[in-house]
Amino acid sequence: MPNLTAPSLALPVLFAVMLGCAGATSSTRALPAADAHAVDAIFAAHDTPEAPGASVVVIHEGRVVLSRAYGLADLQTRTRATPETQYRLASLSKQFTATAIMLLAEEGKLRYDDRVADVLPGFPAYLREVRIRHLLHHTSGIWDYEAFVPDTQTVQVKDRDVLELLSRADRTYFPPGSAVRYSNSGYAVLALVVERVGGMPFARFLHERIFAPLGMRSTVAHEEGISTVARRAYGYVADANGFRPRDQSPTSAVLGDGGIYSSVAELVAWDAALDAHTLVRADTQRLAWTPPTLPDGASARYGFGWFVDEDGGRMRLSHHGETSGFTNAIVKYPEQRLTVIVLTNRAGGEPWRLAQRLADRWLGHETERREWPFETFPNAR
Repeated sequence: MPNLTAPSLALPVLFAVMLGCAGATSSTRALPAADAHAVDAIFAAHDTPEAPGASVVVIHEGRVVLSRAYGLADLQTRTRATPETQYRLASLSKQFTATAIMLLAEEGKLRYDDRVADVLPGFPAYLREVRIRHLLHHTSGIWDYEAFVPDTQTVQVKDRDVLELLSRADRTYFPPGSAVRYSNSGYAVLALVVERVGGMPFARFLHERIFAPLGMRSTVAHEEGISTVARRAYGYVADANGFRPRDQSPTSAVLGDGGIYSSVAELVAWDAALDAHTLVRADTQRLAWTPPTLPDGASARYGFGWFVDEDGGRMRLSHHGETSGFTNAIVKYPEQRLTVIVLTNRAGGEPWRLAQRLADRWLGHETERREWPFETFPNAR
């Protein structure tokens, strides 16, 4: 059976979910059969003791109303996934990188319209007109560093290596600020900006300024040989013979665009901080959730670390994350105070659709298919 955690609350639309602490006795109540089946059916592909798993949390009005886990975090040791399992967040990490920049901006240590070249030594000269704001919004036009990493490379790329890789190009895709194109390079560069302006390694900055203050004790921007990941999930990919390990790639060590490990249990504290403006002021958070307007009048549809769109007249914030052996999703409706997070340790699949199906139950409507912004966003993957 899946693991269950969280205080008991009623779900106002389709089912009421009663949850207790995993392993507890008197405080644990079973899910009503129909409700459990409705949730389990959504995660049927992960609900097997022989396959990589998934962990999910639903947060409504500041309270956890659903917390479940399925499958295995580690196939070799047959360790079950739980809500405390730590997955590599992939591009869900970008919201933390953006917040680090916002913290520095609030302190007056940088400005969003600063030229990156004026802040970061070694930034390629042809990128002189790229501003910090452009990197946050994916409107810089800079190339993805992955384009310059050969398939035969075995040594892992680090954030600091991205500058040299970018120097192999001599132009941007478009004049900075004139269009939008998703770029992992932008967030790797932002991590270097945080190090330079913040005066400490990026991973340490995240720990001291974000994770530790929020009580996210196990969440870490993981550096092999420096930090460890507690209750770690390992990544897998499916082939004709089942699942095989695929936990690392040559770009898995880049932190700013996707190197954070966390659990759905600890991301509850992160979501609460967003709602309560614990880390940054309300006006700063609104800025992060406001995409710029492009010169042609179109919305860029990306704030600072979040895709931003509308769903039935409601503001919807979202992000997907795909990396070697992991695929994840978060969807947040800030006005309805509803957040759904799904983390999985397998390549492929569409956990954003699973997250949306759960969100729809709380919102009181269901749609067979609704596009997520990244699906039509240039270069997002």
